[in-house]
Amino acid sequence: MSAVLDRPVAGLQPDQAELPPPAPDRDPGWVRPCLLVLLGASAALQLWDLAASGWANAFYAAAAQAGSQSWTAFFYGSSDAANAITVDKPPASLWVMGLSVRLFGLNPWSLLVPQALMGVATTGLVFLAVRRVAGPGAGLLAGAVMATTPVAVLMFRFDNPDALLVLLLTAAAYLMTRALQSGRRATLVGVGVLIGAAFLTKTLQAFLVVPGFALVWLVCAPVSFRRRLVDLLWAGLAVVAAGGWWVAVVELVPADWRPYVGGSQDDSVWQLIWGYNGLGRLTGAETGSVGGGAGWGETGLGRLFDVEIGGQIAWLLPAALVLGVAGLVVLGRARRTDVRRSALLVWLAWLLVTGLVFSLMAGIFHAYYTVALAPAVAAVTGIGGGLLWALRDAWWARGVLAVVLAGTGAWSWVLLGRTPEFVPWLAPAVLAVALVAALGLLVVHLHRTVAVLVLTAAAAAALGGPTAYAVQTAGTAYAGSIVTAGPDGVTGTGRNGHAPGAPRPDTGHPPISAHGTLIGASDPGPQVVEALHQNASTYTWVAAAVGSQVAAGYQLASGDPVMALGGFNGSDPTPTLAQFQRDVAEGDVHWFVAGSIGRSGSGSDDAEQIAAWVERSFPATTVDGIELYDLTRAVR
Repeated sequence: MSAVLDRPVAGLQPDQAELPPPAPDRDPGWVRPCLLVLLGASAALQLWDLAASGWANAFYAAAAQAGSQSWTAFFYGSSDAANAITVDKPPASLWVMGLSVRLFGLNPWSLLVPQALMGVATTGLVFLAVRRVAGPGAGLLAGAVMATTPVAVLMFRFDNPDALLVLLLTAAAYLMTRALQSGRRATLVGVGVLIGAAFLTKTLQAFLVVPGFALVWLVCAPVSFRRRLVDLLWAGLAVVAAGGWWVAVVELVPADWRPYVGGSQDDSVWQLIWGYNGLGRLTGAETGSVGGGAGWGETGLGRLFDVEIGGQIAWLLPAALVLGVAGLVVLGRARRTDVRRSALLVWLAWLLVTGLVFSLMAGIFHAYYTVALAPAVAAVTGIGGGLLWALRDAWWARGVLAVVLAGTGAWSWVLLGRTPEFVPWLAPAVLAVALVAALGLLVVHLHRTVAVLVLTAAAAAALGGPTAYAVQTAGTAYAGSIVTAGPDGVTGTGRNGHAPGAPRPDTGHPPISAHGTLIGASDPGPQVVEALHQNASTYTWVAAAVGSQVAAGYQLASGDPVMALGGFNGSDPTPTLAQFQRDVAEGDVHWFVAGSIGRSGSGSDDAEQIAAWVERSFPATTVDGIELYDLTRAVR
């Protein structure tokens, strides 16, 4: 580790120190083994006992199943292979899982391994991006922070679209760093393509990085200002092309030729983008949504540090903010095009803009959304820490590092104290090691052996808490729509597939009923599955049920399309009562699965009308505790 521990750059003030080059032409020999260990550990966290979570989020698992059975369903992201309705997101993440299911069959591994590999790739990209500007030691630190962030471990073991979103945005930030080094238009256009692809994963959330990327390019790119403007325009066109082509197809294809756009109230992808998945998330005005208000947690600048969110993402968030500012001070008099400052600004802008939006959004908000902050927290910590470490001969640099480490240990003690029954000795141990290492940082410049010991202790103190949460998360099975990382013991909007305010389960599994809930899939018994299989090939849908999670459980169990009345929340206006009556008259639907998932405060009541019509028009039979209505029987 001689390259990291060589004599530091001397200096009394930040602007007096001449920092070493951003990265050596060749890494020292220890870097590759350390990187392999890092990636191996990341892979172990992501892949260990992965199948224990089953379908994970059955909502997306059923859509991947549908995409493996029908190319039309694959293209649109339909919930069922008969193309009644799409999921409430664009389909990019489903394309990955759908192809995997086509190749390897429908099983938890084919669904979740691609997600896990995205996690390993994201860790590698964070390392590469930071190593490029701050050296291999800083890159390894950033990669370790990324790999051990609890919410990242959770979401890269899950089948939500957040995994692909984070991978694409991290790749975009890496290319942004390269573009700021080279000034090449093609590289910046590549950034635009990746952001456009991220838009096709989770719509407007992908654009939270755009303000920072664009501003840093305009200020710091190593080309003329006119060229900066032109190149930025090309990058913008790349975003529109990469993200807009699918939107254009959906809007141009007649509604009768495609599935209904789930999550919208008017079968419009534009309404989905700008309403339910867009500005409505900020204002809380989301027609067809459930919950709202305090049900999604208190808004404000303290949200990311509160009881629910803190253990997911905030372990090193205070450290990242301090180190980011300190890094900018260190580079205060660097030239305009200094790539270290440019890269730090890219990641810091990502962190600040996304963090501010998450803190203040009044609409639907889940703790796992904060995985989008993980690469930025990791990169800012790595770059800022690397810059200060290079100046450790200066008393002020050692002082900042010592304060940050001591503060991180104290903050970990607070976070671990929220789950006092989880490894009770860990909180005081982390705090004690952090304080000792902080004292060691004050004399770290005196001897290389001291530096090695201090670095080891500092890493253990800073990463001990999140690593423990990450390991616990990797050893827990998760399922449902609302999941959070780490041990039980905190309160919040729901840990594993249960609604705001509901009791917490003892494991990662949601409270499962045979019928299912709004956010937990149904779990049909063998007799119900046998009933669904009766003459299944003669029906377009073997059953219909209110709500996508309920329908998903029956579809995954039977392998045949099940119509989700009203989409995810049961509040989308599809099918209408008249449309469903026509489908029944034409013999397209065999069974109706009775049961309610609750009523949205807004949106359509078509699903309720259908349920009422079925209950008064067709005979019911109870199978494995589930009330089924045979829609092929004569009307009463």
